[in-house]
Amino acid sequence: MKILLRISLLFIGLCALLVWVAPSSAGSSFDEIKKRGYILWGSDAEGGAPYVFPDPKDPSRLVGFEVDLANAIALELGVTARQSQNAWDSLIPALQRGDFDIAMNGIEITPQKQETVLFSVPYYIYSEQLVVRKDNNDIHGVSDLRGKKVGTLSGTVAQEILTKTEGVDVKVYAGQVEPYEDLAIGRIDAVLLDLPIASYYGKTNPKLKYTGDPVGEGFYGIAIRKSDADLKKAIDRILLKLHSSGELRKIYEKWGLWDVTQKGLAAKINPSEGYIGVEESKKAPLYTFFPMLLKGALITVAISTTSMMLAVALGLFLTLARLYGSPLLRGSATGYIEVYRGTPLLIQLYILYYGLPNIGISLSPLLAAFLGLGMNYAAYESELYRAGISAIPKGQMEAALSLGMTKTLAVRRIVLPQAIRIALPGVTNDFIALFKDSSLVSIIAMVELTKTYNILAASTLRFFELGLIAALLYFMMSYPLSLLARRLEARMKQGAR
Repeated sequence: MKILLRISLLFIGLCALLVWVAPSSAGSSFDEIKKRGYILWGSDAEGGAPYVFPDPKDPSRLVGFEVDLANAIALELGVTARQSQNAWDSLIPALQRGDFDIAMNGIEITPQKQETVLFSVPYYIYSEQLVVRKDNNDIHGVSDLRGKKVGTLSGTVAQEILTKTEGVDVKVYAGQVEPYEDLAIGRIDAVLLDLPIASYYGKTNPKLKYTGDPVGEGFYGIAIRKSDADLKKAIDRILLKLHSSGELRKIYEKWGLWDVTQKGLAAKINPSEGYIGVEESKKAPLYTFFPMLLKGALITVAISTTSMMLAVALGLFLTLARLYGSPLLRGSATGYIEVYRGTPLLIQLYILYYGLPNIGISLSPLLAAFLGLGMNYAAYESELYRAGISAIPKGQMEAALSLGMTKTLAVRRIVLPQAIRIALPGVTNDFIALFKDSSLVSIIAMVELTKTYNILAASTLRFFELGLIAALLYFMMSYPLSLLARRLEARMKQGAR
């Protein structure tokens, strides 16, 4: 035991030493970037066109107007550009951590973000465009969205606009493609997103159309750490040069993004501040976020509880079919278990929600969440029950049959009660795990606790405080399950005696 403890302490100390001495992957100044020979820019290629995305003709290569812009900036700096993949809603925390030198991925310049990072002068003026189905004649603008389901992205100005509009049922998505797909098949009524996104995914879809004029006006900027003021000055100078030389216009025309609005970009630029018209940001007290987080927690409880009920019932059926069913039933149950245990839950959710509409089956996000989690966990519950049944001596079944019991009655009265008692700790552990795995349903527009946290943290950048509250809520939901499991085990042991 002492040797094991010493080895563990040595391993922990070695890991800490490696972390301490490991060089950062990104430089902290303009001079270091020049010396290194390349600039690392953070973005999310999963976010999609026209910003940065894999080339359909050569998926190993990234394309997009921001890829071209990054290369143009690197050329002026005398270095090369290297993209660093990172989830969009955590680009700024990753930048602050030192994962890359700059972040550029349609990042909207807002007062909240300016409190934590520097921004370059703007490189693009955006507005929000509302998109509806071709046959929709009721929605003509944001004012007509009352009582409607409207899709958008997390942490965007479009989300803020929708949240402030009374009576709108806001559906928050993780990617740009999904809201337009849901709109086309009728799951939601409209989508409000930045015009570059709408022009690529909405305007080109024959089932969709623009409605109303673009609303709002904002600026995309390159995010830079506050300690890298020299890098900001260099990038500001380059962006101004690219604009005045017409190079910026060539990039935007290539991607169909140039319009009359961009002509006025130079007049909006104030190099000393980033852009004209910055307003002060006031931090809301933490208690103002509690209602949304509690609502997300209640949704998590509802999804997890219902899914676990399905998993327990379906898992028991699979076990009985595998052990006592006909050869066809045994083979089917075994195949189900192996497929669901051998494929990721995330892929299963994608197929249920986004894949089934291709064959005419459209599930609501709530139903897809219940089925996805329940059917996945049923495979694991089945194995727990099978292990419990296998632990029961065969002599008990033989004794029951010799007393005149039918096989079905013997399983129900003799085998299952003991098997369930053996499997109970594992089932409870799976229930606790299900609470955390329920966060995966956010990819199908379900706003549970983790998604609520991501939305609030991405818009306020208060990742630490809100993260502690979310973690506390998860603990408050899962710990009572542990206590309940202990009590049930104790009662079952008394019953066994």
